[in-house]
Amino acid sequence: MAVIQRVEHLLPARLHGPLHRIIAALSAHDDVARAQRMALIAFAIRIVSAAIAFFSQIVQARLMGDFEYGIFVFVWVLVVLFGNLSCLGFHSTVIRFLPQYHARDEIPEIRGITVTIRIFALGLASCLTVTGLILLNLFGDRIAGYYLTPLFLGLFALPMIALGDVLDGTARANSWPVAALSPTYIVRPVLILAFMLLAVMLGAPRTATTAMQAALAATYVTTLSQFATIHWRLRRKYLRGPRRIDFMVWFRVAIPIFLIEGFLFLLTNSDVMVVGLYLPPDQVGIYFAAAKTMALVQFVYFAVKAAAGPRFSALMNEDDIRPLALFAGRMARWCFWPSLVIGLLVLVAGEVLLGLFGPNFTAGYPLMAILFAGALTKALIGPGEMLLTMAGRQKLCVLLYVIALASNIGLNVTLIPLYGLTGAATAAASAMLVEAILLHIAVRYALGIVLFAFADPLSRMKQDRPA
Repeated sequence: MAVIQRVEHLLPARLHGPLHRIIAALSAHDDVARAQRMALIAFAIRIVSAAIAFFSQIVQARLMGDFEYGIFVFVWVLVVLFGNLSCLGFHSTVIRFLPQYHARDEIPEIRGITVTIRIFALGLASCLTVTGLILLNLFGDRIAGYYLTPLFLGLFALPMIALGDVLDGTARANSWPVAALSPTYIVRPVLILAFMLLAVMLGAPRTATTAMQAALAATYVTTLSQFATIHWRLRRKYLRGPRRIDFMVWFRVAIPIFLIEGFLFLLTNSDVMVVGLYLPPDQVGIYFAAAKTMALVQFVYFAVKAAAGPRFSALMNEDDIRPLALFAGRMARWCFWPSLVIGLLVLVAGEVLLGLFGPNFTAGYPLMAILFAGALTKALIGPGEMLLTMAGRQKLCVLLYVIALASNIGLNVTLIPLYGLTGAATAAASAMLVEAILLHIAVRYALGIVLFAFADPLSRMKQDRPA
């Protein structure tokens, strides 16, 4: 208390209110405070993660040069994408079911779902690895030679990427944000860079192949350590005992979530993939550096989404929808304002930041403004897809993302051959706008909630109320 009073004396009077709200969020024990705590922790992890990832990408770009760096980032995006898809939606399904099981004290179901999703994700990702190796052997002569070895190495990372994602979801469902986020967003990037630097110091060539070897080793070390930690915490919290496995119940929920998040992930990464298909690796590297720099804005959305999921799930069980609407509106505001401030700061320093990657990378600066406009449109509505998913409207989400992904790919395929990297950035920003509009309309008419940072989330309910 004395420390808090001391800090309060040092701060201007106008900051006392925000300070008290932060202290209340950190010390209270109600559900809203718990969600706020998780958002703050997730936000802090994402800040550290963004700094680490940014520094790591700069060092790798400097080490390898724009051509080899472009090869590495293109392959790594594919690896992370297909590793995530290998979970088949179970990494988010656990976030929906586990809090409800915990609220009803259904411990056997908790034991069942936490074990099942790990086995399923590992098995499916391993099958995907074998399939990829077969396809690479059959059609390798049709792929540019500089991609072959990195792709071969990347395939072996898929099982650990998938396992890491379901462990992330398990930790989030238990409101363990540090255990959920720090392995993927802090530990793994640090290890990739450390292993890469060590390999170069020992005489390894500064190539994408060396970078993929470092990424493969870092992925295994990180995921296996996270597995040991989460397994130990689950055993402490729920103890040993019988398991109840309702696989088909979980599977029926997981498939729509898989389609939603799969389309969303494709939506997020399709620009890099199409750039890699149409343009040489050095252009991929420049685009990725610009997108990665502007992605500093996206971690706000990610942090809020990480905190909102379990709370959305819990509020769905209440008869009155107004607390859910108010909470969703608050999440939209939490997304928008920090995104705006961070984005403007990044734009001001953008050319300097890109110059850190190397002299050729400053060509990506105009792309940052375009990508920022798209990110802001998405931030205006917050985690709308999470709200619809937790409300059981997965099929509607799938339809929305089919439309958004189709528009994204169509714009990318049309604009990249004509306008190069500018076309890629324009396509990505336009797809974010389409996604935001579709989600706003869907939430408004499906749930009666006006999800917009500058709107009253209850305004539609007030209009529909009889006089």
